[in-house]
Amino acid sequence: MTNVYLILFISIIAETLATTMMKASEGFTRLIPSLIVLIGYAISFYGLSQVVKIMNIGIAYAIWAGISIFLVSILSYFVYQQKLNLPALFGLVLIAAGIIIIQVFSKSVVH
Repeated sequence: MTNVYLILFISIIAETLATTMMKASEGFTRLIPSLIVLIGYAISFYGLSQVVKIMNIGIAYAIWAGISIFLVSILSYFVYQQKLNLPALFGLVLIAAGIIIIQVFSKSVVH
């Protein structure tokens, strides 16, 4: 089970990096950021495809997407100076709470 979470963590980091670099790719007109996007998504989806062999696909996707959304939002604030207003911050708190609830209380994480 530990390996599943390690693979999921790597997938989340790869997806977060890829999504964050999408803006820097300027519509895939800049080579290095574009390659990071493509490689990051390839790693991320491959890892997620391995995780769902063991983990419930809905739960795995919720964790993957939720943490990625949270991290991309935080990174966009620091990297691109994109501001987050109070409703956005509240939404991010709800996403984090949802992930915590799934991890702590759900019995359907693995199948």
